[in-house]
Amino acid sequence: MQTVETISELRVQIAEWRRAGERIAFVPTMGNLHEGHLALVARARELAGRVVVSIFVNPLQFGQGEDLDAYPRTPIEDAEKLQQAGADLLFRPQVAEVYPRGQAGVTYVEVPGISDILCGTSRPGHFRGVATVVAKLFNMVQPDVACFGEKDYQQLTVLRRMVSDLNMPVAIMGVATRREGDGLAMSSRNGYLSAEERRTAPQLYRILQGVAGRLRCGAREWAVLEQQAAEELAAAGLSPDYVAIRRAADLERPSTGDSALVILAAARLGRTRLIDNLLINL
Repeated sequence: MQTVETISELRVQIAEWRRAGERIAFVPTMGNLHEGHLALVARARELAGRVVVSIFVNPLQFGQGEDLDAYPRTPIEDAEKLQQAGADLLFRPQVAEVYPRGQAGVTYVEVPGISDILCGTSRPGHFRGVATVVAKLFNMVQPDVACFGEKDYQQLTVLRRMVSDLNMPVAIMGVATRREGDGLAMSSRNGYLSAEERRTAPQLYRILQGVAGRLRCGAREWAVLEQQAAEELAAAGLSPDYVAIRRAADLERPSTGDSALVILAAARLGRTRLIDNLLINL
């Protein structure tokens, strides 16, 4: 596996693969890789002959008081995992390489509306930071396809809208959430959980499963179901941010006839903010 830190080095290799007619898949990450990330790499290997993975902790998507400085960074272990997973190239740029004129005056990419709901309400500017860095990375790597986890379902939906609206020639592939044995969605931030919090954390997924079960049994009082789930989260020891039942395609509020839905939730457990979702087809 080749490792590069500059756009110029990256483009030399990309150009060589393009001349050879290679198809390129891309997996953007912020590092501290776990089995969920490696599942993205495995899916990318199925979709293209060459796989590029980026590791970049993007400061634009962290708000004031969030965990940018504390975000876990494990570069040596990450490189070893990617080597074993069969990645062809690791792109590991510094902040100055991605934002050479600094962050204050950077040109932004913003997906209106869909970026301002759910997680966007409690993390203003987060999805603008995500869309901006992913647009920049797409321009650097110029992939045919990019793989993202369904755990960050709102992010996945924002990026699909961005690619569609800006006519980017990149296919966005969602990859199913990888879970621990007790159901907790794999996340780099799970490492923040204390032992006691870790025992409580799977309740988030259990409660989402309960909402899905009630929907399958015919319940359609969306607000009632959301409130009930929020109360269950609080009773389990989590501090709910939101529970929302939305249309899977666009995260709009569903109507009675909609069948493809997603149940999304965010909650705090100690200093850790957990997110999860469950897709359901009625």
